[in-house]
Amino acid sequence: MGMLRAIPVAARAVFIAGAASMAGACAPPADPPPDDSAGADINPVRVVVVAMWERGADEGDEPGEFQLWKARRGLSERFALPQGDHDLYCNRESQILGMVTGVGTAKSAATTMAVGLDPRFDLTRAYWLVAGVAGIDPEDASIGSAVWSAYLVDGDLGYELDAREIPPDWDTGFFAIGSTSPTDPHKREPRGEVFLVNEGLRDWAFELTKDLTLPDDPALAAARAAYVNHPNALRPPFVARGGHIAAMTFWHGALKNAWANDYVRYWSDGRTDFFTSAMEDTGTYRAIDYLHRAGRVDANRFMVLRAGSNYTMPPPGVSAADYLIRESEGYSGMIASLESLYLVGSAVIDELLGNWPHYAEHVPGATPD
Repeated sequence: MGMLRAIPVAARAVFIAGAASMAGACAPPADPPPDDSAGADINPVRVVVVAMWERGADEGDEPGEFQLWKARRGLSERFALPQGDHDLYCNRESQILGMVTGVGTAKSAATTMAVGLDPRFDLTRAYWLVAGVAGIDPEDASIGSAVWSAYLVDGDLGYELDAREIPPDWDTGFFAIGSTSPTDPHKREPRGEVFLVNEGLRDWAFELTKDLTLPDDPALAAARAAYVNHPNALRPPFVARGGHIAAMTFWHGALKNAWANDYVRYWSDGRTDFFTSAMEDTGTYRAIDYLHRAGRVDANRFMVLRAGSNYTMPPPGVSAADYLIRESEGYSGMIASLESLYLVGSAVIDELLGNWPHYAEHVPGATPD
């Protein structure tokens, strides 16, 4: 106590609070929560539906990414997952497992790894469907549209200079590690900056769903009508395919939108540009890649479906700051995008489950199938 007496009262409070925080960090681990489905046999798992977040409860209130899947797919049996962000839910009859990764690449990687290593599940033939909302580039699509992606680009791994200190001939201060400028063609072999997931499976899923009529309503039409300089943003929601960028920063604006397009083109060697943005998918696939190496999953069965809940840049006459604040109070395409995800994703799931003896052995889009 001698040391505490020598510390001023205000500092003493900080010291005690810090000590309490450290004590909490060193406390024994909590007992795991009870598991409603201990011993339930859903193996082998056929489909894993991967959501990233839920707004509130898992059912009965305004939905986030998981709620529609849980309710409509009968994911009623719970598997406790204290080592992940959210408990798991399954339908033993259909052998669908639903998970929520948590927001951001750190949580998505950790939770996916936790599920993949869980001895309760045989995931060796499971198809993984990432189904989440996203920012969407008005140059390519409209809110409510659903996009299948094969190129997943990480928007965090890189060099960065403050934009006020970049050379006058640079468009951005963010560029690839190991390069000398944003346009340096001599980029290193990727080490997590980009992942190319199974393009054949992506194309199969796109062909299966491209003619679906997606949800639309007057409010959605009014929101997209402001994008007078972007023909694709004016279209009713549709199914597309294009590149995805994942970053822990929720960015917005025309300049960042241009950067995202350039960066996706850079890492895809010009094969695609940026369509959708979110915060998890490179983390999720990084874990899938490691699990594939360990023989726990088949990375060739991994799909990414994102639907636009909001545009990544404002319409003419609105500043980026004003539009971001407005959208953060409620995304104009949220409900439509959730419904699009369920409609499009379900078409793929129904095809897989309806012909499981074939798809268990043969991944769609492979050559030969």
